[in-house]
Amino acid sequence: MAVTTTPAAGRAPRVRDRHDRGAGRWAVLALVTVAALAMLVPFAFMLLNAFKSPGDYSTNGPLSWPSEFYTKGLRTYWEQVDFPVKLWNSVLISGSVAVAGVLVSLLNAYALGIGRVRGRLWIIGLFLLANMLPQEALVYPLYHFAKEAGLYNTRLAVIIIFTVIQSAFGTYLLASVLSTFPRQLLEAAALDGAGKWRILWRVVLPNLRPTLAVLLVFFFIWTWNEFLIPLVMLIDNQTQTVPVALASLQGDRLMDAPTTNAGALLSLVPAILFFLIFQRTLARGITAGAER
Repeated sequence: MAVTTTPAAGRAPRVRDRHDRGAGRWAVLALVTVAALAMLVPFAFMLLNAFKSPGDYSTNGPLSWPSEFYTKGLRTYWEQVDFPVKLWNSVLISGSVAVAGVLVSLLNAYALGIGRVRGRLWIIGLFLLANMLPQEALVYPLYHFAKEAGLYNTRLAVIIIFTVIQSAFGTYLLASVLSTFPRQLLEAAALDGAGKWRILWRVVLPNLRPTLAVLLVFFFIWTWNEFLIPLVMLIDNQTQTVPVALASLQGDRLMDAPTTNAGALLSLVPAILFFLIFQRTLARGITAGAER
């Protein structure tokens, strides 16, 4: 005879609420919130001092509330560095590197992750090693090659350099992803008469779109924030980028702190807008990568 058990009379079985959090989870949430607020403190100071006059800054210090809404710093930065030109240069270089870097990474990873390339692990190891090289070690060789090729002080030189640098990381990442790509799909496409190029664009690419979207966003933001190589390669005001223009505000012995903060705020806005526009794409790509 089967024995069944029933809950005690008058006592309903407890169902754990999905919103019920233990003390440990609340502690972790509190620590993450504090860390996020701490990371926002420098941005709050920048925003506070961007609309403060130089006299107010020197008298009351960087922690005081502005006595007036001072916008001359923004206008001074806009006119002094010719911000529209610098903004166009940064958008052109970052956008070109993002698209070209993703394309080169995809082609390299397709050959390494799916193709039959000899010494595949050694090649991927070289790409991983390339990601570890500091830019300070690359500046002089890149400067010399750009001079010899006649590309010095051109946006094309910076686009080529950062396309290679970013695609090294992209190749390493995508090659690892494609090494686990289902072989059944590739074999089925080959049996249907599809060549290697058609398999790449019709089978592999649709499955990698979320990952490629994440790389596109990262490549754009990483290239936007680059400073050392553009500083060395771009010496003309008509070719310089936003970070280089922002550094030009600081002199040897004098720095206009309110104008510098206003310039930093103005320079940060395009990157934030780009991130907000592609936020859903980034979230979907990370979620798809976790599910994979």
